Amino acid sequence: MNKSAKSEQLQLRVSREEKRAIQRAAARAGMDMSAYVLGRVVSAPAAKFRDLVGACAGPAPRYALAEINSLLSGFTAGQLQEAVSIVPASNLTPYLMNYIAAMVEQSCAKRTIAAPHWTRAVQRLADPVFASALLGLRLHLLTHSPAPFRRRNIFIDSSVGARI
Repeated sequence: MNKSAKSEQLQLRVSREEKRAIQRAAARAGMDMSAYVLGRVVSAPAAKFRDLVGACAGPAPRYALAEINSLLSGFTAGQLQEAVSIVPASNLTPYLMNYIAAMVEQSCAKRTIAAPHWTRAVQRLADPVFASALLGLRLHLLTHSPAPFRRRNIFIDSSVGARI
């Protein structure tokens, strides 16, 4: 997975003792100070989710979506809330953003937690997208798609945690 390009800088004011403590902790972890501090602030679930969402912009978004499915279905409620709280990359197509938002909403609903606000900001697709080109399957997809996907005009046969 591609890591997000780093283009910003953050400066912290710390005491000499605090800096030494951070240096020692980073050395024990085998990391530089920046990586150590960032790792303490950005959780592993959030970093993994962010990386997989970023991979959706790559050449094989279907594989990245499948990995997001596995990741979301394996989270506890707390991990899920932590992982999806940050708005994912906006360089994705409207279809991919809607698909990811629907997966997040479905996962949150299964764990009876509120979906993050950024999912409501993702504009619904204007035209329906069906998981199959077979016209005979459309009625089935229209009636069996999970609600978060239907609301976004995406019609699939399975949801988060399921495999086809």
